[in-house]
Amino acid sequence: MIGASEIEATQLDGSTCSARVQAIDFESGIAVVAVDASWKGGVHLHPDDDLALGEDVFLVASVGDGRRVNSGAVSSIGLFEAFWEYALDGAITVTADNPGLPGGPLFDRRGRMVGVVALSQVEVGKPTLVIPAAAARAAVAEASGGGGRPRKDPRAWLGITCYALRDHVIVAGVLPESPAEAAGIGSGDLILTIDGEAIADRRSLYGRIWRHRSGERVRLRVLRQDRAMEVEVAATAIEEYFS
Repeated sequence: MIGASEIEATQLDGSTCSARVQAIDFESGIAVVAVDASWKGGVHLHPDDDLALGEDVFLVASVGDGRRVNSGAVSSIGLFEAFWEYALDGAITVTADNPGLPGGPLFDRRGRMVGVVALSQVEVGKPTLVIPAAAARAAVAEASGGGGRPRKDPRAWLGITCYALRDHVIVAGVLPESPAEAAGIGSGDLILTIDGEAIADRRSLYGRIWRHRSGERVRLRVLRQDRAMEVEVAATAIEEYFS
C-alpha cells in the first residue's frame, strides 16, 4: 500500500468500494484502511490473547480470484525474530498455510478474530506467522494516533538485515540510502558489540539498537575480513525512511 494513489476494497458479496490508507505502522507492516459509507459489515479483533497450543484455527486469505480459507492448529506462541530489525513477543504460528496475501484475519473455533496473518514461512517448517490480537491492536492504535506521521519519539532504525551464526550476528545486507549504508556497514560484517556491549543473537542486537531514539548515534564494533573496526551510525526512524 506504500505509495498507492487508489485502493479498492472488495466485500463478501463481490461488490467493491473505494478506500484510502489512513495510517501505516511500518514496524509491523499493519495498515489502517478507511472505507467509504457503502461498506457492509466487518469483524473486530478479539480483546484477549487467550489462544492455546494445539487449538483449532482457520484463516481467510485474499487471492486474485477471490478468497481462500485454510484450517489448521496453533503450533507455537512465542518470540519471533525477523531477519530485518523487527521482533515480536507472543507471535503465533499456525499449521494452516496462507495461500494469499498478508493482512487477512485468523479466527479461532468460535469465530473470533484472534490475529492478523503476516507471513508465510513454509520454507522453515512454520507455515504461517500471525500477529496476535493485542499486538495488532497496539499497532493500529499507534498508527492511527499518529495519522500516518512518524511517532513523537520513534526508536532507532539502521536499515540492516542479518542472520545468526554460532553465537554471532552477521549483516546480510543494508538498504540503499539507509543510515547503515551511509555509515559504511556492509554485507558480511560481523557485529561484535553495540555501545560496548557484546552481541550474541538477533534479539540482543535489536534490543541494543532500540535503546536509542531516532536521531541518536549508535556505536558498533564490527569484524570485517579479520579486522575489527568501530562504526558510528546516525540512526533514523523506519517511518522517516519509508515516508
